[in-house]
Formats: sequence, structure tokens, C-alpha cells
Amino acid sequence: DDEDVYHDDQLEFDSGFGNVIVVDNLPVVPREKFEKLEGVIRKIYSQIGVIKEDGLWMPVDPETKKTLGYCFIEYNTPQEAELAKEKTNGYKLDRAHIFAVNMFDDFDKYMRVPDEWAPPEINPYTPGENLQKWLTDEKARDQFVIRAGTDTEVLWNDARQSKTELVYKRSYWTESFVQWSPLGTYLATVHRQGAAVWGGANTFNRLMRYAHPQVKLIDFSPGEKFLVTYSSHEPSNPHDANRVVINIFDVRTGKVMRDFKGSADEFTIGGAGGVAGVSWPVFRWGGGKEDKYFAKLGKNMISVYETETFSLIDKKSLKVENVVDFSWSPTDPILALFVPELGGGNQPARVSLVQIPSKVELRQKNLFSVSDCKMYWQSNGEYLAVKADRYTKTKKSTYTGFELFRIKERDIPIEVLELDNKNDKIIAFAWEPKGHRFAVIHGDNPRPDISFYSMKSSHNLGRVSKLTTLKGKQANALFWSPGGRFIVLAGLKGFNGQLEFFNVDELETMATAEHFMATDIEWDPTGRYVATAVTSVHEMENGFNIWSFHGKLLYRILKDHFFQFLWRPRPPSFLSAEKEEEILKYLKKYSKKYDAEDQDVSMLLSEQDREKRRTLKEEWEKWISEWRRASEEEKLERQKLRDGEASDEEEEYEAKEVEVEEILDFSEEVLFEE
Repeated sequence: DDEDVYHDDQLEFDSGFGNVIVVDNLPVVPREKFEKLEGVIRKIYSQIGVIKEDGLWMPVDPETKKTLGYCFIEYNTPQEAELAKEKTNGYKLDRAHIFAVNMFDDFDKYMRVPDEWAPPEINPYTPGENLQKWLTDEKARDQFVIRAGTDTEVLWNDARQSKTELVYKRSYWTESFVQWSPLGTYLATVHRQGAAVWGGANTFNRLMRYAHPQVKLIDFSPGEKFLVTYSSHEPSNPHDANRVVINIFDVRTGKVMRDFKGSADEFTIGGAGGVAGVSWPVFRWGGGKEDKYFAKLGKNMISVYETETFSLIDKKSLKVENVVDFSWSPTDPILALFVPELGGGNQPARVSLVQIPSKVELRQKNLFSVSDCKMYWQSNGEYLAVKADRYTKTKKSTYTGFELFRIKERDIPIEVLELDNKNDKIIAFAWEPKGHRFAVIHGDNPRPDISFYSMKSSHNLGRVSKLTTLKGKQANALFWSPGGRFIVLAGLKGFNGQLEFFNVDELETMATAEHFMATDIEWDPTGRYVATAVTSVHEMENGFNIWSFHGKLLYRILKDHFFQFLWRPRPPSFLSAEKEEEILKYLKKYSKKYDAEDQDVSMLLSEQDREKRRTLKEEWEKWISEWRRASEEEKLERQKLRDGEASDEEEEYEAKEVEVEEILDFSEEVLFEE
């Protein structure tokens, strides 16, 4: 469906002059000043891109021999033409001449505007589909999407029946990848001409298209209101940086709310990743699920935008000298930012918490002798862990410590945590979702240690305490259940897919297992099941396994050329914390219904198993019967071959010795001649 991603009306305007601009409001000059004016225009516009040979044409009035006050400029690429329009529309040549720049292709559109106004047609309201209908599944199952070969499939996880159930399947549905929106309402696909989102009550219909040629990356805002798309284009001059285009669309209407264009250099600050060195996502969303704010890291500043007008808050960026990283609270409009130390250590590194939109600094912590820093927010925004790698006094080595911020408490107290062996290398860190615990993998491969900590010790709620340390584990990655409590300690890559399912409440291992060469691990959104997958980075054993939360393998599916496995996210529960506590309190009462259902399923599976065995037995008996019939039909033939012996039983045969004389060779020789 690539050709459909553009809107039909947009296709009508594509006349092949996308790389031509029209510059209006130029001075009207006689022939003797023509070359001078042409030289000025060429100088202005050749700084933006490469003008084609004979690509600047300034019409002249044949009678007066004066210019007509406008010109046409043809660039090598449409991207350069767009950039020229963006940069020079409104350019002030002098007090009397302010450039008005348009794309040549736009004139056809303007000519179509009727001379007389007519009221727009009002279409009758038709209610839309219930895009959340999948949440009402009677079996309370979850969906996931997989990509293998050219096929993309959405499936139910029917774990009770130890199988999947197909919801929707389509070949060539996307050209590169698929992505669920954060609340699970939409499935996004990516094409040469742009992106599209799909959804529906019973199937997957295309709901909206977003035209963005050569789109490479996409990102939803947390509340699914906006979609950010990214593309990078080769410049016509090889010495120039790639040209980046970023669009922010309204998901429901498909309207571009704001676009950002420029060289790749303008979007590479803040570490590598994504495509061509651009840190993705370029824009990071804050303010919880309301999608009020988004921000971008710049040189010595953080640009924070609000989505009412899609403009900078207070019309200016937040100036922070040498800022290298920032991170939003997942629930509140609070920015955590990191500034490294400067002046050879004379000015210490610092972490600051800044309230948005007021830009008031809530808390600041100076960090001395820091070589690197990473920030980890807890999912409820209650805690922030700052992992700081510090130099030793000799500066020949580093050690790691944690600064733990209690965001919701008065004055935001900070606690310092150092490991028992502070020289241990930190391999992984992860907060318990919605909880107060965190896990750290530390030490040296191949068997590092794993420690669990709580922000609430039994005797002091305001102090961090260690719960336990598991010694010598084959693990390098941590995967908490979305509901907390349970965690998968995983050994990926060099550890060949070692899995340990651990209960943090009881501090005990529930199961150990292995999914050889596993590349991906993902909990379902309810925390009931875990998927482990081997994607096509390995040539063999491609496919996925589904496990219970306590480590029982439920079923396994092999798929050649397996690219993606993604659980469909669920929106947050509408139940209050009090209601959820009440359900937990009376869980036995509620569980009776589900225990009965489980028993029914178990009986059904047993019946299905018995039916399967019965079918196999019937097939066997049928096969035996056919052979007996064939044997009976051939009885006379066999008797004839046995010289009239009637019995087929070998024991009734009588062995007889029979001498057989056989002439092996015959030759004739003449002994005498007369």
C-alpha cells in the first residue's frame, strides 16, 4: 500500500517542479543593473544549496527592458528548494524589498482557490469503531505482533491452550518495522512515502496516513496524541552534512503540527544512536500521559516546547552551559539534567532537577571527580538514581556509586549508595516498576553478582538497605515484571540465553531455564507471561518461546527469518489504588470463578487429549484391518508359491534336504586328430 500513503490531493499537485522556487518582491531594475541584481540573488541562494546550470531565470518586460520583480531558481534537489524557501521567505534585501518565496508547485494549488466563497460540506457524523475492543476479550488474553519473512501477524497469546490464535495477517504490511503506540491503540507501519497507523474493533483497518518521504524512524508521544517522524537526506554537495527533516503529526487528524529541518549536525548532540549518529528520539516527551511538553538537547541549552502552540516555552530555550544529557520524569513535568565537570575539575559536575514550565531549579547536587553519569527514573517518578563513575585519587581507574533522589519527599533528600566492593563494574541497573526496590548486576564476567536494594528499610523508611546479594550468576540483563515482585535474570549474547526466574518478595529462585541464543526478552503488559525470542541476527533457531511468570515453558514456535516480537501495550487501569488493594484482599473470592474456568479448560484439554488418542487408535486399527484384507486376498497366490502348503505359520513348515545337480560349465576338446 505504499502508493496510498500520500493523500490523493497531494498527488495531484506533484508536477515535477519540486526543486524550483519563485522569489517575489525583487527590485525592478533596467538592463544596465540586471547583472548586478542577478549576482546578488545568486550569492544569497547559492549559500543554501547547489543551483543548477542555467537554473536562475529573471524575466524581463520586452517593452521596457526592465525586470518584472520576480525570478525562478532551480536547485538540484527538492530538499534544497524547501530549505531555501524556509530560510529566505521574509528576507529583507532593503527597506522596500522583502522577499516572498514560494514553491513553484504551490501555484497550481493557489490557482484552484475559487473566486467566490462557498460553505464547506458538512458530512453526517458516523461513530467510529471501538479501538479498545481487544481489551474486552472474555479470556483476558493479550495480543502480540510478530514479523517473519515478508509476513506480519497479530496473534492472541492463548497460554491456557498452549498455542496462539491468529487475529490478522498481512504480507508486505511494512517496509522496515512495526511499532505499537504506547497505550496499545494503534499499530504503526513504515513505508517509503511515510507512516500509517492501523486499528479497529475486530480487524486492522488503516486509520490515518502521515506523508513523509523516506521516513526512517518514528516515535509516539506517551499519550498517543502525536507522532514524530524522522528522515535524513543525502546533500547534493558531498562536503555538506545530511539534511534532516522531522515532522510532528497529530495522530488523529494527520495534520503536521510542527516541522524541524536542518543539517544532521544540529540534531546529533546528546550521544550516538538511531541513524547517522542522530540520538533517537531527538525529541523527548515529558509531563506524563498529557503530552504537554517535549524537549531537545542543543549546544549549551535544552529547548522545551509546549503543545498548545508548538513553540518554545517563554519563547526561549533553557540556557545550561555544557549540558550533555537530560531525562524527563515519567509522570511529572520535571527535567533531570547532567553537566560534566569543567576546567580540569575546578568546576564540579552537577545533576539538576528543573520544574517545567516555570524553569525553577528544585534541587541540585554537585559531583566531584566524575568521568561519566547515567540517570534512571523509577516508573512512578518517585525516585531518581544517578549512576556516577568517579576517578580514584590517582585518576588511573574509576569506581561507581549511586546518588538516590527521593523526588516526592520534602526538599528532595539525596542518599549516597556505594557497593560493598566499590571497584565492581556495574553491568546493569533496573528499578522495580511501581515499586521501591532496584536490582544491580555488578562485578566481573563470566559470573558477576546481583544485588537487590530497597528504598524502605524495615526500621527506617527513609534509608536505602540491601536485601540480598546473589553470588556468581550467569546474567548480564535484568527484566522486571510490569507488576513488580518477579524478575528474570538473563544471560544474553555471550551467555547463550541463560534464564533465572526470581521471586524478590521471597528472595528465592522459582526456576532456571535456557533459550539458546535468545536475543530479546519481553514481559507481557500484565506480568503473567514472558516471551523470549531469537531474531534473525542468528541464522538458526529463529522463533519465540512463551513462559509463565514462574518459569514454566508453555509453548514454542519456530519461524524462519524472524525479525520482531512486540506485546501489545495496555492502557493504565481505571481502578484506584484503594480498589486494587481491595481486590488483592479478597482475591480468593474472585479467583473461584477463574479456578472453575481453569478446571473447565483442563478438562477440555484432557478430553481433547483422550479424543486425540482415540483417533490415533482408530487409525491404527483401520490400517491393521486393511492389511489383513490384503493378506486374505493374496492367500491363494502364496499357497501356490508354497506348492500347495496351506499354512502361513513358519513353525508348521517341514524342512527337506533336496540335492540339485546343476551343470556349471560345458566345453568340448578334440584330443586326437587323424
